[in-house]
This record gives sequence, structure tokens and C-alpha cells, in this order.
Amino acid sequence: MVKGGNVGLASLSEDVGSVMMSLSWGSPTGEGDADVSVLLLSADGKVRSDGDFYFYNNPVAADGSVQLLGKAPTADGSEDRITFDLTAIPAGVEQIVVAASRYESARFSELQDLRLTLADGSGESLLRFSIDDPGEVSALLFGELYRRGGDWKFRAIGQGYESGLAGVATDFGVDIDDDADVEADTETAVEADVETDVEAAPEVVAAIPAQPSSPAVESVPEGSGDSEGSGIATRPARPRTAKKKVTLPKVAKKSLAENDSWRGARLFPASALKNDHERETRATSVLLSVMAQVPEFGRRLTAAFGAPVGRMETFTEVTLPNGESPRRPDGVIRVERAGKLWTALVETKTNGNPLKPDQVQAYADIAARRGYEAVITLSNDVELEGSPLVEVKLDGRRKNKVALWHLSWAEVAHQAQMLIRHEGVGNAAHAWLLQELLHYLQHENSGCHGFQNMGRSWVPVRNAIDAETLCQGDARAVEVVESWERLVRQVCLRLGGELGQKVLPVQRAKRGTDPASRRAALADRLCVDGRLDAELRIEGTPGVLALCADLRTGKLRTSIEIAAPDQGYPLTWAKRLVRRLAEAPADLHVEAVLEGQTGGPRGTLERLRPEPADILPKNGAQITGFRLSLFRGMGNTRGTAESGFIRSVDESVDRFHASVVVHLDGRPTRSRRPVEA
Repeated sequence: MVKGGNVGLASLSEDVGSVMMSLSWGSPTGEGDADVSVLLLSADGKVRSDGDFYFYNNPVAADGSVQLLGKAPTADGSEDRITFDLTAIPAGVEQIVVAASRYESARFSELQDLRLTLADGSGESLLRFSIDDPGEVSALLFGELYRRGGDWKFRAIGQGYESGLAGVATDFGVDIDDDADVEADTETAVEADVETDVEAAPEVVAAIPAQPSSPAVESVPEGSGDSEGSGIATRPARPRTAKKKVTLPKVAKKSLAENDSWRGARLFPASALKNDHERETRATSVLLSVMAQVPEFGRRLTAAFGAPVGRMETFTEVTLPNGESPRRPDGVIRVERAGKLWTALVETKTNGNPLKPDQVQAYADIAARRGYEAVITLSNDVELEGSPLVEVKLDGRRKNKVALWHLSWAEVAHQAQMLIRHEGVGNAAHAWLLQELLHYLQHENSGCHGFQNMGRSWVPVRNAIDAETLCQGDARAVEVVESWERLVRQVCLRLGGELGQKVLPVQRAKRGTDPASRRAALADRLCVDGRLDAELRIEGTPGVLALCADLRTGKLRTSIEIAAPDQGYPLTWAKRLVRRLAEAPADLHVEAVLEGQTGGPRGTLERLRPEPADILPKNGAQITGFRLSLFRGMGNTRGTAESGFIRSVDESVDRFHASVVVHLDGRPTRSRRPVEA
């Protein structure tokens, strides 16, 4: 594309619900680099709030619509990748501007081969925009996505800013502090004691100070965690290298043990834990210590809670005055930045034990009195929007506002997996610490296994569905729907951590945006047809993975629908599909999706392999796609035992992805050439 040009995404691909944008550049010295940022703008061309500004201190949107994936080295420079779930972008956002900025006196004219590329949900390249002469600027708008008539379009911008990222932020309505705050932040950043030899990825940046010989800093807008407004976070000048981040090797080293019964020594042993109190104490200490020692990991977990970038310290066995009965939270997290402290109290539960509202309320009251910023609860439960795990009353009259946040052990394990298996951390010692943490969390005795119980309403609802006595409006059905939603979110976390890809539950707009109303409608549907349904969008796959639990038949169905090719003959499509599924299970069901009809010809893969033509309609109806499905028996009990429902769901999703979805890495459509300048 050329500067100023625009194009509709729908004209380039049918799979643009989720897209990936890459910004890349090279440097003659091998050390030049820049940071990407994203601004979500309303119709007036301004951000709705500072939370619409995403950069290395605020890399991920809570709804998954924007995610900065960080840098990847290229042959002559680096590439920054951003994923956009366009179906999840809030309705009030009309434009998405993508920019990059450099530090100190560095200019984009010192870089070469600046370009932007855009790919669809399957990874197919759609367009490329090259910027040949950026000029003597320290910030650069590469391009924007914007809505027109219900569709998304892309415009190539290529506009530079001499005022840097602060100028970009100001133009689009982001609040920044004055120079006095900048100077205070600078002094603290220089005094911090953090390593400087490894580049920090944008999504996991810790506060990395400048060397004494290089005290200069550049001001960039801070993340949006503080509801009172944004400040200025100083980014110190520091050496940047092409050193590759450390990840775990895919193949384990050969063991020196005499036999398989020998077990390697662990930093965090879990076998000696005897009761819930010991599990909670050990789990809290293990997690908080690793957060403090691995800046990327600590920052990843606290960024969503409004914590600033800075020096982090963590504590356990803390006693806080509370009248005649002192309180002892499980842990405390403190982050120092510009001489100011951000403090969060931590309350931990393991082994499926529920959080106690009175206990959390007491910590919230103490935090408010002492001027602390947050209370973080940590348990196996997954919190849902509009359905908090504990009800806590926060005094809105207090000047100091205390935020209540929840973190699931499944989320902790997910973030550790993403860093050590896919994205990398600063050095080998940090990777080893994260691996030890992950081993501890996954140990059967740790009690940190994530959501593992469908709740007390599970068995009564199943029995009522079987007896056809479950009526609409039954509160027990809503409880089952909430448990199902928690399970689906945990499946997304676990699968995403294993694959290193974004996996998100799909929320259809037609079901409404109010969580309580949506769940009530799903509960009524459960009462009528006895089914629980969910959809998962896995980054890089050609379709949405659908999951259905039929409580009447006791069957689980996993399926995916792929589009028919744009060109060619139906028999050719059928033969090609069967060849691509050569390694898939013989009991895989294949169904032709017909235009204007609810069902088409179907058969098992075993029957279709010798006769692919059996999947074609006899009346010549037009095929719009193919639906692939696997079935298995559903677990009966509400837990994670061999016969448990949760385990059967995990195994169904894993089997379907490993044996079917991985063979669908490309869509059966004609290839499209990317649009180039």
C-alpha cells in the first residue's frame, strides 16, 4: 500500500474477526529499536479514557480485544506483533491507531526497512505498507483500523511526530503529568537495582534503570490501572542487545539417574504438605518469592491490578494492627516507584477451599485505613464478570480507594507457561525458577490446580434434566451455567499456555452484554434442551472450536466448521479434505454444510476415506463448508477424578485439537496475494 491508501478487510479475507499486525524495522548497527503502542479512539478522535492506551506498561486489554505480543528478532532487526480481536472491540471505539516511538534523541531516520504487515486469523498475509522516508522524528503513526458501515478498513498513515510518544498521547487525549513528576521518576529509576543487560519485552517490562553513565530518560504515558488518572512513567536509556530470551528446551536433557524411580531434587517440594494451612502458607511464599525474583513474571501478574513498574518486594507472615485482634494476611506485595509505594494485601486459598467474605472484608477495611491500594484474592476459582466470588463493601467516602482483585491459580500457571515455554525471560536462572514454580503448582499435593468442582447444584440439575423436572427460572441452573463458564475460561487458559497462542471464549452479541441476563437466558435454555454450549477462538485456526455437553444423552461433542473453497469442484474439495485428515481419528464425523439448510450429508471419516463423494448432496445443493465433530462419553461426577465431568471436558478438547485442528493449519480457500506498495 501507499501512504494515505485504504482498503476494506472484508475484501481481502473472510477470516478477519481476529487479525495480527506486525511492525518491523532494521538497523545498520544492529542495536536500533522502538516500542509499539495502540490507541483506541471514539468518534471524536480521542481516547475514551487512559485505559484505551496500550503500550509496554499496559500490554493487554481485559476483554482480549488488544494484545501486544512483544518483540521477535529478525535477520536485520526486530518485529513487534499485535493481535486484535475485532469482534471484541467495544462499540464506542471507531478507530484503532498503531504507533511506535524511540528513546532519547534517537530518530526513525536511523532505522531502515520500516514496514507494517497485516494477516488474517489463519495467518495469511493480507497487506504490506512500507515507510521509505520517515524523517527526523521520534514517534511514528504507522496505520489505523477504522469502522465503515459495520465493517473494518485499514488506512496507511506514515505520519511522524517530533515530540515523541508524549506528543502522540497528548494529541489523542491521554493525560500526562508535568515535568516535576518526570524528574522525580527519573531519580528513582536511576537508583533502582535491576539488571540492564537484557532487553525487556513490552508486555512484561520491569523497571530497568539506566547505567550511571547514561542517565537520560524519555517520558512515556503510564498504564491505566489507576482510576484517578495516568502519570508519567520514565523509561531509562539502557543498552539493548539482540540476545535471545531464555525459554525451556523442547526436548529434555538425558537424565543421569540409574533408573526411572529416581526423582530430581526440587526447589519447592510439595510431597511433605499435610493440611490446608500448610498448603496455603507454602503456595503463597513460593509464588510471591518468584514474583520478586523474576521481574517479567511479577510484572505480568500485577500489571492488570494497577501496579506501577518499579522495584518489587514481597512478604509473608505479616501482622497488621486491627483493634484488639491483629490480622495476618497471607502475603503483601509492595512496588516502589518515584519514592511512592503501591501496596496490595494477598489472601490465599488452596485445595478448592472457598474465600471467606468476612476475612476479605476485614483486609479491605485495613487497606483503606492504612492507605493501601489493593486486596488480591487467590484461589482455585475463576471469577466471572458480574458474579464476584465474595461480596465486599468498599467505603466510597474514603479518599484512598481500595481495589479488590481476584487471581486464579490457573492464571498463574498460564502466565508462567507463556514466559518459559513461548516468550522467554531474561536469563536461565529466571527460566529455572519459573519451571520450579510450575512444577510445584502442577504437583498433585500442592492444592493449586485451578477450578475443579462444578458445584453443589451439578448433580441435582443433572438428575432433574434426566427426570424432565427442571423448570425455567430454577436458580440451580444458573449456578451450573456459571460453573460451566468458569470451566471454559480455565480450558482457554490451559490450552493457551500449552500452545503459546491466544485462546478466548466467544461471546455472541445476540446473547446480550449484561452478564446476569445472558446467564439467565443460557440457564433457561439448559432447562429446555439439556445442553451446555461454548465456543473457543484459538489464534491461528481456520474456525471456532465449538463444545457441547448434552446432559440428556451424556455425550460431549467437540466440533469446528471450516469454509468451503472459493473455487473448484465439490468432489475435489471432499478429496482434499479427506487427505488433510489422514492422521485424524476414524470416528471423526464429517458433515457438509449446505446453503439455506440445517443439515447435509454426513459420515464418519472411516467410511469417507474410500468414498469421499458420499459427503456430496445428491440434489446439487451448494456446499458452504464442512463441519468436523468428535463425540465421547461425559463424566458423571462434578470433580476432576477419572469419572469427573471436568476431566472429560479437558480430554475432549485436547483430543480434538491434537488430532483434528492441527491438521487444519490452512483454510481450503484460494490463496490471496498480499497488497504491496
